[in-house]
Amino acid sequence: MNEGRIVSDTGLDIPSEDFEQHMEEQQVPHSTALHARLDGEPYLVGPLARININLDRLHAPARQALDATGIGFPSRNMYHSIVARAAEIHYAVIEAIRLLENYRRPDSPYAQVTPRASTGFGCTEAPRGILWHRYGLDDEGRVEYARIVPPTSQNQTRIEEDLRHGLEWLGLDKDKESLRRMGETVIRDP
Repeated sequence: MNEGRIVSDTGLDIPSEDFEQHMEEQQVPHSTALHARLDGEPYLVGPLARININLDRLHAPARQALDATGIGFPSRNMYHSIVARAAEIHYAVIEAIRLLENYRRPDSPYAQVTPRASTGFGCTEAPRGILWHRYGLDDEGRVEYARIVPPTSQNQTRIEEDLRHGLEWLGLDKDKESLRRMGETVIRDP
């Protein structure tokens, strides 16, 4: 969750400090929200992406529960995201029990550090997807700049594409309520 590399189902496998070389956020004319692209393409982060990529790493009970749904994973069906989220919760409960059973109190609740000018990167998994950070520190360890790329901006471009495709599939001539329901479904599910 807080360590390792950033990977994708398209072959991306990089350390977190290389993320900016592959991801670009941009402002688009029709929105105040930033829109991200990964190597020039829209992408989704979140439960479905994590399950698709890490299916072989699930604890046996979580994998069995996921298999019992009858859904074939990996899946590109955005409506399977809620099932992936349930599998992650199941996994998280099992993992929390394991961590608590093996917990040993450390000698110190923090690590001593000597402040210095530096740049640090981090990436963690949040419920809606990866949350990437970059911080620049001065000689005294004060933050001079920070950049945070939340899952929302990473998913935004893809959600808008899915919304357009979903509404076109439904038919733009449908009544307002049907269009609203389809739009809300697409926007909520990733």
